[in-house]
Amino acid sequence: MSKPKFQLEWEEIDAEYQQLQESHKIYRQKLEELTNLQATCSNAISKQRKCLKDLGYSLNKCAKTCDAKDLKLITDIQTQVKDKENVFFDMEAYLPKKNGLYLNLVLGNVNVTLLSNQAKFAYKDEYEKFKLYMTIILMFGAITCLFFLNCRVTDEIFNFLLVWYYCTLTIRESILMSNGSRIKGWWVSHHYVSTFLSGVMLTCTDDGVMLFLCSLGFVQFLQYYYQSGCLYRLRALGERNQLDLTVEGFQSWMWRGLTFLLPFLFFGHFWQLYNSVTLFHLAGHEDCKEWQVFMLALTFLVLFLGNFLTTLKVVHQKIQKNKEKVSLMD
Repeated sequence: MSKPKFQLEWEEIDAEYQQLQESHKIYRQKLEELTNLQATCSNAISKQRKCLKDLGYSLNKCAKTCDAKDLKLITDIQTQVKDKENVFFDMEAYLPKKNGLYLNLVLGNVNVTLLSNQAKFAYKDEYEKFKLYMTIILMFGAITCLFFLNCRVTDEIFNFLLVWYYCTLTIRESILMSNGSRIKGWWVSHHYVSTFLSGVMLTCTDDGVMLFLCSLGFVQFLQYYYQSGCLYRLRALGERNQLDLTVEGFQSWMWRGLTFLLPFLFFGHFWQLYNSVTLFHLAGHEDCKEWQVFMLALTFLVLFLGNFLTTLKVVHQKIQKNKEKVSLMD
């Protein structure tokens, strides 16, 4: 007697269920092995770092008294130590690590390390798209608030969106840094300062500041397309890391096409200085009682100094490197 159809279906489902349970058991075992291997690698890196640090102290002491032959050997070892530090950085991009203070405050002690290159690149691309779309939205939002819907309610909505954007950007950048993205120096602090500036503007909106935000959105839009083109070319040549990001400023790898972007950047920097000087002048007026005016002036000054000095430093370093290349060719 043949089995009923529903019984055959049930037996087929039950067989697949048994197979699923077995597959999940193997997955749990592999996951535990992976966790143990991650812990082993993390401990080994910490041990290596400590040993290299101790070795560095010994090498520095020996360098003061050794002869020329030993000094050359010490220099070679120090170079290899620096290379190992870069390798450790790349290794840690694939290992769970403790979050920094900012991510701990926002997310808690949650592991944000993405284990595969595909996941890292997908998250980086999503970050870049988010940055581009929000830059366009904020630029048109500033134009709308300035020329079409110039009232307190729309200004507050726009400034709230600005605060949310920069807060989200800092969180996403921190996650990218935990996954091996090399964001350094002033550009790490830039968005934190911008978040503070947006928070102050949320309580005090001015048409002059709104006009500045329109121009800032335009400059950032140009920067995104120019930098993304540079990074695409350099990644294809193997000269840049796949997790390198676009930034709100000038970096050495952007040297080609300098005459296109740099004037726009300096224009934005000096507009920040103009805002700062104007607001400091207003803050010193006897009728000005609002604390926001002085804080806006101070924050714009910090942004100007950070952006302008960092850009000048990069340009100077690049000019010096080009001079060295020319002298070597001669």
